[in-house]
Amino acid sequence: MTKTVVLALQNTNTLSLAAAVDPLRAANRQSEKTLYDWSFATPANEDVHLTSGLMVPAAPLQRITPCDLLILVAGFDVLAQATPSLLSSIRRLTTPATVLMTIDGGAWLAAKAGLLDGHTATTHWEDLAEFTASFPDVTLQNARFVTSGNRWTSSGAAPTLDMMLQLIEVQHGTSLSARVAAGFIHTRAPSATDPQIRHPDIRQHSALTRRAHAMMENALDVPLPIPAIAKQLGLSTRSLQLHFRQVLGVNPKTHYLTLRLAEAHRLIKHTDAPLHSIALMTGFGSQSSLARAHTNMYGKSPRKTRATRHFAS
Repeated sequence: MTKTVVLALQNTNTLSLAAAVDPLRAANRQSEKTLYDWSFATPANEDVHLTSGLMVPAAPLQRITPCDLLILVAGFDVLAQATPSLLSSIRRLTTPATVLMTIDGGAWLAAKAGLLDGHTATTHWEDLAEFTASFPDVTLQNARFVTSGNRWTSSGAAPTLDMMLQLIEVQHGTSLSARVAAGFIHTRAPSATDPQIRHPDIRQHSALTRRAHAMMENALDVPLPIPAIAKQLGLSTRSLQLHFRQVLGVNPKTHYLTLRLAEAHRLIKHTDAPLHSIALMTGFGSQSSLARAHTNMYGKSPRKTRATRHFAS
């Protein structure tokens, strides 16, 4: 039996928590054995409220005894909750034999505790750039979920289900994992290492443009030349351009610029990163270049966008 502790932070996504726990319940049901025995924990001696309004009753992590599997589930305002006491408890529970799993913002907790140093990990795509800058000793990968020794990290709710199914497969075999997946009417089509796509439009993309789109998103800071993308896809530049126009109605260069500006716009509205840093993070040579492109796309300069962001709906 795997003794499991699930730590939930304030403002955790309900679906992320469910995706972590319910596959364990289903594994017990399908196997007709208690393979996983779990309990919930909270950062402090107060109830945790999830984003949906559901509540996890207070169960301070500092009172929890050692476990085999520790799952950290977090959403918003993670670092504000990462008290020295909480980090100390996480380190205490993460013995060499413990499997440590993080979901969404949970990777920030593990990294802050020094438990991801020397490992490859992932987190939600919105945090990739900031996470890399904050934790240089962690090799960050833009992936749905990542396994690195006994460190398992998931980028969000949907990949967590796949990650838990893989854990069940590793620990108890393919047959049980498949039965659990069937119980959820779930087909595991994506690979763990598939990149997180920040601005998807599944209705429009073909398989080819989706691959090109992913390559572009993985290189927003130093944009790839369109001929290099075409070559990696086994196409001529002309063929790639024609395919983009047929499928998306724009050429690859315009699509790439749109992705970079969408990310810049998100960073301007939702972070306090300096504008010159945002320009560099999204492949613009200068703040003035970003300002011109942003104004053309959104009708407002980055400075005006940031000045009014708190009043936007």
